[in-house]
Amino acid sequence: MPLLDIQSLVVEYRTPKANVKAVDRVSLSVEKGHTLGLVGESGCGKSTLGLSIVRLVPPPGRIVSGQITLDGINVVRCSNEKIRRVRGKRVGYIFQDPMTSLNPVKKIRDHFVEMINTHEPGVSREDALKRASDMLQNLGILPERIDDFPHQFSGGMRQRVMIGLALALNPDLLIADEPTTSLDVIVEAQIIELLKHLKEALDLTLVLITHNIGIVAETADRVAVMYAGRIAELGEIGDLFEKPMHPYTKALLNSVPNITKKDQILSWIPGAPPDLADVPPGCLYHPRCPFVFDRCKNEGPQLLKHDNSMVACHLYDKR
Repeated sequence: MPLLDIQSLVVEYRTPKANVKAVDRVSLSVEKGHTLGLVGESGCGKSTLGLSIVRLVPPPGRIVSGQITLDGINVVRCSNEKIRRVRGKRVGYIFQDPMTSLNPVKKIRDHFVEMINTHEPGVSREDALKRASDMLQNLGILPERIDDFPHQFSGGMRQRVMIGLALALNPDLLIADEPTTSLDVIVEAQIIELLKHLKEALDLTLVLITHNIGIVAETADRVAVMYAGRIAELGEIGDLFEKPMHPYTKALLNSVPNITKKDQILSWIPGAPPDLADVPPGCLYHPRCPFVFDRCKNEGPQLLKHDNSMVACHLYDKR
C-alpha cells in the first residue's frame, strides 16, 4: 500500500471569468521511502497539487472532487482538527520562498518552539530548544545562530532553516516545493545533496516539486510531468529520461543541456501554456505539439499504461 495515494483529484479556483481547474483529474501514488519528482512549466498546477495534500489550497481555491489518502487517512474528508495534526507531524512542507515563509520579527528559536509546542504541547521550552539546536547543527548551521532573525541569514541558510522546521517533528512525508528557487547553482547543489542525505538518513518519503528537470534526474525514483493541470506522463526515472513518450516530455528534455549527448541541439517549446479559464478543445497541448493530428484537436487523451509508463497522448492510444 502506498504512503500517499491520489485518485481523480480536481482542484478549482473561482475567478470572475470562470472556474479554473488548476488540478484536473490527477491520479498518482508514492511508495514509502521513494521520491516522486513533479515537473512542468510555471502555472501547470504543481504547487496547487502539493498544497492539496495538506489541504492548504488558498482561497478562492477548493478541492472539488477526488481522494487523497495519506497512510490510511482520508485527507479530503477528515476534520479541520485532524488535518492540523497531520500537518507538520505526518507531513513536512518546504515552501517556495523562505523569506516570506519565516516571520521576520521572530528569532529562529521561536519558530522552532512554536512548531514543536503546537503539535507536542507536553514538550518543555528547554527540550524544544535542544531539539532545534541539534537540528540546525545537523543542517550545517552553528547552534548559536538560533538567536538570529531570518534577515541575518543568507538565502541558502534560510532554506536550511525551512528544511529544519519541516523535519522538526519527524514526518513520514516531506513535500519540497521549489526548494532551490532564487539560489545560485552552488547553493542549489548543496541543498539538493542535503535533501538526498536527509531522505536516506531519516527514511523519508519525498515529493519534489520543481520546474528544473535536471534536479529531478538526480533525486527522483519516479517522475510525473504536469501540463495545464493534468498528468501528461508518469513513469520511472530511467524510463522517462531514456525513452520519453509524450511530446511535451520530449520537448522539456530537449530544452535542457545534456553532457552525455554528443552534438545535442537545444530547442524550445513554441507558444505558451493555455489559459485555464478558456482551455482549447481536445488535447490541451495540441496547439504547441509538432505531432498534432485531427483527433488531438477534438478529443482529450486519457492517461493510459504503455510499456512501463503512463502517458496521455493519442500517439499511443490505438483504440
